[in-house]
Amino acid sequence: MKILGIESSCDETAISVTENGRTVLSNIVASQIDEHRLYGGVVPEIASRRHAENISWVAKAALEEANCTMDDIDAIAVTYAPGLIGALLVGVSFAKGLAMSTKKPLVPVHHIAGHIASNYITHPDLEPPYLCLVASGGHSHIVEVKDYTHYHVVGRTRDDAAGECFDKVARTLGYEYPGGKFIDAAAKLGDPKAYDLPKPRVQGSEYDLSFSGLKTAVINLVHNAEQKGVPIDREGMAASFQATVAKALVDKTMLAAEHLGYKTIGLAGGVSANSGVRELLQKECDKRGFKVYMPELKYCGDNGAMISCQGYYDFLAGKRADGSLNGIATLSLDAISE
Repeated sequence: MKILGIESSCDETAISVTENGRTVLSNIVASQIDEHRLYGGVVPEIASRRHAENISWVAKAALEEANCTMDDIDAIAVTYAPGLIGALLVGVSFAKGLAMSTKKPLVPVHHIAGHIASNYITHPDLEPPYLCLVASGGHSHIVEVKDYTHYHVVGRTRDDAAGECFDKVARTLGYEYPGGKFIDAAAKLGDPKAYDLPKPRVQGSEYDLSFSGLKTAVINLVHNAEQKGVPIDREGMAASFQATVAKALVDKTMLAAEHLGYKTIGLAGGVSANSGVRELLQKECDKRGFKVYMPELKYCGDNGAMISCQGYYDFLAGKRADGSLNGIATLSLDAISE
């Protein structure tokens, strides 16, 4: 079964064709990073306009790379939430029009579920149930993956997402957008104990996370040093910050796994590309005898393959669009949790 997957939740116009939820036949991504870098972050209006300009040729390229036509496609999957409203509507509108004109089933896919499904591409042996840490620019969740289409969120950030903090701290340290890869590279050259940063915690909620205080602490340290003319060890700060975020994410995940009885752990989302998070999660899982699964780096960020893959399982579960996609673009993962 071939699924055409469409992803446009932020600044990547991405379309892919996959077969049977595991094999990627094509994966085309039109990135807008160079343009948004001029503004230090994603500008929603610009992102929406570029999606509208790119989506047709990206779809054509995905079909050509997969060596198929719409006649070979069994269903169309599209990200419906969460994300930037304007950006989502471009993808959803295109998918609805394509589905109507070709008389193909339309399958709505939740963006976070898509990130989780990226592991099925890299690891064909992975099957639910397992516990998954999903960390990205907009989300930091610890999710019970009960089966391919049923989830339960056991922990989440109460404020900023881990990826957002990486970008804000990177900008404060003078690195370009998107900041995650620059922090990661600098951290390899610095001492993770160079700065004593606050450890994120949430009172009365053992699996939840909080990163706003950590972000503010780093920004204040850097600004105070600049005002006093004191040099900042950028590599040391990057290493200290990255180590603190990684420890918070991994510690909460390990705590949830131990309490809930999971020995299989997944990692997903844009922050899953961070070497500090990957290494610490692997280390802590090895220590406990847990099996850990991480997506290949090219599937960590937003891509159509993960939406196509999850769309396959949603299709098998009988999920279809009912014509109201435009009205549900702000649903959270709770809307599909059980």
